[in-house]
Amino acid sequence: MNKTRIFRDLHSDAGHPLILPNIWDAGGARIVESLGAKAVATTSAGVAWSRGYRDGNFLPVRLQANLAAEIVNVVKIPVSMDIETGYSDVPSVVVENFKPLTAAGISGINIEDGTDDPAVLAKKIEAIKKMAAAEGIDIFVNARTEVYLQDLVADDQKVSETLRRAATYQNAGADGLFVPGLTGTNDIVKITKGTELPINLMADPALPNAPGLAKLNVRRLSAGIGLAKIIFGHVRRLSELFLQEGDSKVLNEEGMSFGDLQNLFTQE
Repeated sequence: MNKTRIFRDLHSDAGHPLILPNIWDAGGARIVESLGAKAVATTSAGVAWSRGYRDGNFLPVRLQANLAAEIVNVVKIPVSMDIETGYSDVPSVVVENFKPLTAAGISGINIEDGTDDPAVLAKKIEAIKKMAAAEGIDIFVNARTEVYLQDLVADDQKVSETLRRAATYQNAGADGLFVPGLTGTNDIVKITKGTELPINLMADPALPNAPGLAKLNVRRLSAGIGLAKIIFGHVRRLSELFLQEGDSKVLNEEGMSFGDLQNLFTQE
């Protein structure tokens, strides 16, 4: 069974949501895989920051393609890449940006609507699916909507607007719907019942754990920006302490051993 089929099937188990720790480099991907993750996904913010760019479609496309190849090269599990809005408003350009990722062997993508009209993302999804079909490629397209995260409509309209977009994106060929910022149980139930697309949520302290999400028919939970913020925060804190005193003890905090890290990687 190919990796995309495996990835697609991971969204079909109603009793066990797919848990995705979002990472930003090949090393992080190997750590996640070594812990038994069934798939690995990137965070656009973490990827951008780790390469010296702001989040929000500033990352050069070539760097995204390079990263895809690096990650696929070191893991055996399916890989999903966050490509933000596709780095263009033009569907044909989005397709060209996407091709190197499929060549690298990824299984899925996240692509978002942002503040654009939903028709814009729908056209991008259609173009991606058309290209994939022509090339004989299977790709899981997770359409991300910003309805909740960016408060695009009034609270009492968010469910209906999300479901309207879900229908639009499904008709365009989307395989899943990512609704970051959605945390209310009542709204989650209405949305999971109102669309055939598997629903993906972003980790939030207000959400129940995986068994609780399973009862709400949520099929995927993403760490989102969480791990990146914590790790970069630790780097800042430890670096600040080291710079202040030059005290090597601050670098003796609990961490992975050199040997354990070395053992994650094999060169053949």
